[in-house]
Amino acid sequence: MRHESWVSVTTTRQRHFSLLTYHFPLIVGALMFVLACRADAASPQEQIAARSGLDQKLNASVPLHARFRDERGRTVELGNFFGTKPVILALVYYGCPNLCTLVLNGILETGQELKLDAGRDYNIVVVSFDPKEQPPLAAAKKQTYIERYGRAGAADGWHFLTGDKDSIAEVAEAVGFHFAYDGTTRQYAHPSTMIVLTSAGTVARYFPGIEYPPREVRLALIGAAQNQIGSLADRVFLLCFHYNPRTGKYGLLITRGMQFAGISTALMLGAYIVRNVHRERRGVL
Repeated sequence: MRHESWVSVTTTRQRHFSLLTYHFPLIVGALMFVLACRADAASPQEQIAARSGLDQKLNASVPLHARFRDERGRTVELGNFFGTKPVILALVYYGCPNLCTLVLNGILETGQELKLDAGRDYNIVVVSFDPKEQPPLAAAKKQTYIERYGRAGAADGWHFLTGDKDSIAEVAEAVGFHFAYDGTTRQYAHPSTMIVLTSAGTVARYFPGIEYPPREVRLALIGAAQNQIGSLADRVFLLCFHYNPRTGKYGLLITRGMQFAGISTALMLGAYIVRNVHRERRGVL
């Protein structure tokens, strides 16, 4: 019996050693990948991306006096679009090759699902945060989206604005929207979100990301129409900073995702080994 027990223990130890030997390169590889990603965290693009983000400032007031240009090139104040109905605000730039179009598409798709009508029940105000963009580009964007929206009075409900650096910065700061320009890629790192404001210009609700549940948006608009302030949204948003083929590197969102995946892989492999070792020990005992 002693001999059989010793053989069983020896066999178990050999299995443990084989299991560790088999999975060790995978664990080391995953950890090395995570460390490599972290080592690259101080790259110029990462530093630029780190300056962008979203701070939720519920109950904050947007500067209604801030001046912009509408699609026709006319000077308007932000307050021109407030006063009688709630407002959906989106900060994008019209030349964005990535998330900005998805944000606008998300607003469009949600608007098409709502029984509320843009122009009658609420306004949609889109502000470009690129001071180089001009009204003709805003006009082209507006034409595209009011045609796709396809409801009567759409032109009175969708507004696409451009402005100077100071006005843009004032609005962005008021709603906690942080962005940064990357001269290498000639693109902006920025978060993606839709913001619901009351008719008085007070921040009522944030909808981070690129998909906005119609039911929640409807309730947020109804609440904002009654000057009700919603709750904080989950702090999960997409950061517009994509793979750059010239540098061969990923932006902040993808890098963080890879780091998480690497850590998760290492933890899962470790848990798998521990579970098997525990099972075999129970079998020996």
